[in-house]
Amino acid sequence: MFVLLALYAVASLLHFVHNAEFLADYPGLPASWSSAGVYLAWVTMTAVGGIGALLVYRAREWIGLLLLAVYAALGLDSLGHYVVAPLSAHSAMMNTTILLEVGAAALVLLEVTRRMVGLMASRRALIK
Repeated sequence: MFVLLALYAVASLLHFVHNAEFLADYPGLPASWSSAGVYLAWVTMTAVGGIGALLVYRAREWIGLLLLAVYAALGLDSLGHYVVAPLSAHSAMMNTTILLEVGAAALVLLEVTRRMVGLMASRRALIK
């Protein structure tokens, strides 16, 4: 899980750095967004993931996995770029960073889901 989280954090950072540095080039984004705001958004969402990972590591798995699910969902939200402008309106680098982040977030979400199902199965076995 922690390898997937590291992969996602790096992919997310690449996307957010590209987004922040080329903000004016991204089609359909509000003019009110700033590079500093993009970086702050990355720090905030990564903190959610970091806290979730720490809680899982400290055996507070349910709440940790829930936070990691939120963290992964935030990465899937990058698909919103394609809501405001089609894939063809984005450069190859924009598409690459968006899809890398989304793909890594999806892998994290799959692993989180797998672990949650395992926890539920373990809990049911204890109840029986």
